[in-house]
Amino acid sequence: MGVYVVESGEVRVLLPTGPNQKQLLEVVGPGSMLGLSENMTGENYRVTAEAGDETIAVFIPRDEFLNFLREHCDFCIQVVRLLSEDLHGLYEKFRSISAHPGRPRQRPVEGRLN
Repeated sequence: MGVYVVESGEVRVLLPTGPNQKQLLEVVGPGSMLGLSENMTGENYRVTAEAGDETIAVFIPRDEFLNFLREHCDFCIQVVRLLSEDLHGLYEKFRSISAHPGRPRQRPVEGRLN
């Protein structure tokens, strides 16, 4: 468990959607940090990533990353900002997927509000 920091190149972030199926969530580049939310919660990674041929990424183990945060509290604000941006980005992606014109709308069940 830890975080990956992309130094150069591109990384495709993929969401497993079924057996041997993945949906592209985003393509990230230099300066991006992958696995941050899972690193902070200690949960398993929920997405996979594929690095391009010329990509260089650095792995920072969870314990080292958390120790760094303990010693550099000013960086904690940056981590909160990154987590907030990730959450906002996921919300926007979910909203765009659920509002897709080809997707049938759910009809309200009588007696229930949706």
